Amino acid sequence: MSNTTPVSARARIDAILDDNSFVEIGAGVKARATDFNITKNAAPSDGVITGYGVINGNLVYVYSQDAAVMNGTVGEMHAKKIEGIYDMALKMGAPVIGLIDCAGIRLQEATDALDAFGKIYRKMSDASGVIPQITAVYGNCGGGLAVLAGLSDFTFMEEKTGHLFVNSPNALAGNYAEKLDTSSAKFQAEAGVVDFTGDEETIANGIRQLVSILPANNETEAFADCEDDLNRVCADMAAEIADPALALSDISDDNLFVEVKAEFAKEMVTGFIQVDGSTIGAVANRTALFDENGEKSADFDAVLTVDGAYKAADFINFCDAYDIPVLSLTNVKGYAADVRSEKSIAKAVAKLTYAFANANVPKVNVITGEAYGSAYVTMNSKALGADVTYAWPDASIGMMDANEAAKIMYADDIAKSADVQSVISEKAAEYAALQSGVESAAARGYVDTIINPEDTRKYVAAAFEMLYTKREDRPDKKHGTV
Repeated sequence: MSNTTPVSARARIDAILDDNSFVEIGAGVKARATDFNITKNAAPSDGVITGYGVINGNLVYVYSQDAAVMNGTVGEMHAKKIEGIYDMALKMGAPVIGLIDCAGIRLQEATDALDAFGKIYRKMSDASGVIPQITAVYGNCGGGLAVLAGLSDFTFMEEKTGHLFVNSPNALAGNYAEKLDTSSAKFQAEAGVVDFTGDEETIANGIRQLVSILPANNETEAFADCEDDLNRVCADMAAEIADPALALSDISDDNLFVEVKAEFAKEMVTGFIQVDGSTIGAVANRTALFDENGEKSADFDAVLTVDGAYKAADFINFCDAYDIPVLSLTNVKGYAADVRSEKSIAKAVAKLTYAFANANVPKVNVITGEAYGSAYVTMNSKALGADVTYAWPDASIGMMDANEAAKIMYADDIAKSADVQSVISEKAAEYAALQSGVESAAARGYVDTIINPEDTRKYVAAAFEMLYTKREDRPDKKHGTV
C-alpha cells in the first residue's frame, strides 16, 4: 500500500482480515446530537466501521475509524458502536483490533463525547487480561485517544502518517515538531509506547501474525502444527547469545521470533517464540545488537536498567494473564549505575521481581553467561519460582565476579604481596571453583541440569512439555500492590 494515497477505513479492515470474511455491524448508526446542526452533516456509520471477521480462521472483532467522516472524531454513537464490539468480543472470547485515524473528541457533543470516551476506557479495562487488544495507529491519535493505545496490549503505528500524542509537539514547552516530533512513530517506539512500526502492509501482516500466535482469550491456548525437529541441534547458539533475538529465533520452531518493543530498552529482549507448536513468551538480557547484515551495531552492559525492567515486567504480566509459558535467557551481573537510574531502579527492579514471582505459568530459565547478585535473583531464578533452571558450562553464578570478590575477601594478602596480580588470579580461581561455577550451583540445587548451548532447544522443549499441566496455588488475595 502507498503511504501517499489515502486508504479507506474499510480497506484497512480488508487488508487485515481473511478475504471476504468481514461482516459489518451498525452500518446505519448516526449521531443523535442536534447541537450546532450536527445532524445536517452526512456522517455514514458516525465515522467508525465496526464488525467481525476472521484471521487465518480465528474470530476477531474490529473497528476502523473513518477520517473522511467528521475527521473520524469520537462522539456518543461512535463510541457506542465500539462498546458494542467489545461486548460481543467478551461474550465470544475473541480479540479486538482497533484501527485509529481520528481528530479526537467531537467538540459539538461536549460532555456526551467525554462520557463516551470514558465508557470506551471502561470496556478496555474490563477486557484487559480477558481478550487480547490490538491497536493500530494510521493517522492522528491524540489527546484522550492516545490512552486507547496505552490500554491496549500491543500497538502498531504507521511509520510516516501516524501521529500519537497526549500533547502535540508544538504544545510542549520549548519544543516544536520540526525540532523534535514527539508524535512520530520513531519517538513513540523508542519511548516504549508503540510495539511495532511500519507501512500499512507491514502493519496488516504484523497484526495477522500476532493474532495467529496469541490465544483468543484467557481460557484458551495458542497452538500451531509443528514439523520442526524438537531435537534439532542449534550449532550457532553460543555465538548468537550476545543478541538473544538471534538465539531465540534458533530455539523456536521454524525460527519464528516476534520481538515486542524492539526499539525500546534494547538491552532487554522480549517477544514470542513457538516450541513444539505452543506459544512461549521470551525474556532475555542483551549485550550486543546485530543488524540485518550481521554487523554489530551496538553494545550493552550485562545489567538491568530501569526501562529494561519495566519492559520485561509488562511483558511477563501479559503472558501470565493469558497462560503463556515464559522462557528467560539470563546474562546479568548487576544494575545500571548512574544518577538517573538511581532515581527509580529499585522500583523498576521490584516490579520485574514481582512479575516473575507472581506469574504461575510454566517458567524455564537458561543461564547463558554471568548471573551475579540480586540482579540474577530477579531474572527468573529458582528462588522466585522458576520451575526448571538450566545453565551452560561456561556460565558463572554467584555473588559477583570472582576477581572482584577476591579483591574484597583477600585485601590484606593482596596489600602485602609483591605480585598483586598473581595473588588476585590465584584467589579468584579458588573463589570461582568454590562459589561461582555452575557445578557449585548445581551441587546446591540452584541449577537442575548443565547443558551444552547447542542442545538448548531440545531441553527447553522437554521442560515445557513436562510443565504442560502445571498447577500452582497462591495465597488468596484480590491482587498484589507492587
